[in-house]
Amino acid sequence: MSERPFYTEYHPRWIRTRVSTYWWLRRRSYLAFIVRELSSVFVGWFAVYLLLLVRAVSQGESRYEAFLGWSGRPAVLALNIVSLFFILYHAITWFNLAPKAMVLRVGGTRVPGVLIAGSNYLAWAMASALVGWLLLGT
Repeated sequence: MSERPFYTEYHPRWIRTRVSTYWWLRRRSYLAFIVRELSSVFVGWFAVYLLLLVRAVSQGESRYEAFLGWSGRPAVLALNIVSLFFILYHAITWFNLAPKAMVLRVGGTRVPGVLIAGSNYLAWAMASALVGWLLLGT
């Protein structure tokens, strides 16, 4: 004999408040969270763009020139500029979040969050300086 859940015509319903589609606009912290999540799309675009560049370079000079021509289109340039700002926002918010996501202890004492975030910014600055030095050759 199988048991069936008890159900009547007047079964009580749970009271659920309606949540607006735009709940994330109510607070600045919610908006920052949603924009950070949206920035992941632009990080993905940049990864695809770099893979397309590597592919064009591997296929010879004519394909590379065609890629440069495509990259010079106003729509692609605008997308890449918008992507740059979203990627910077993504990196900065991640570096600021790192002390909360990564708890380090040295000798039983928690390492201050400023040191964790600061080390991320320092590594970013050093990597940027290295890339600048390699590109500019000075």
